[in-house]
Amino acid sequence: MKMTKGSAETARTQPVVEVLSVSGPLRVHGETFVVETVERMEVVDLTDRVMAIVRKARITEGLVNLFSTHTTCTLFINEFQSALTTDIKTFLEQIVARDANWRHNDPRHSDCDRMNADAHLRSLLLSHSLSLQVSGGEMVLGQWQRVLHAEFDGPRRRTMRVQVMGTT
Repeated sequence: MKMTKGSAETARTQPVVEVLSVSGPLRVHGETFVVETVERMEVVDLTDRVMAIVRKARITEGLVNLFSTHTTCTLFINEFQSALTTDIKTFLEQIVARDANWRHNDPRHSDCDRMNADAHLRSLLLSHSLSLQVSGGEMVLGQWQRVLHAEFDGPRRRTMRVQVMGTT
């Protein structure tokens, strides 16, 4: 999704349903997709991709879990707006300096040749997975909430695993 000055709005096609209880067979749908980044630190909006998988799964009420299979990138919920994503990157760069004296980057202590200790440490501040409710066949998100992927060691190809489970 292209960055703009304004925030991307999340719009549901179905209203969130008040459910007291649901019974029926449990259905589980899982699939994997790849995210390609072009910058070392980049924020990518995955909302539309994940929502399409949820809709395709035909789960009426349940949960969706998104999982990154990598240690130097993360998943989180926030607005997707260019000024804010720039602020997020600046904040993480200020908290975890790339050029600090990290043991992971020192050949005397580590066999890693990527010099990416900062990426590992930044990922500790966020999460490698997200779980969201599914209602009416769609993810439940607030008006400005988006599912975001943060790359800290790019450019890279990253594998994401999505699992949708619930009743039909």
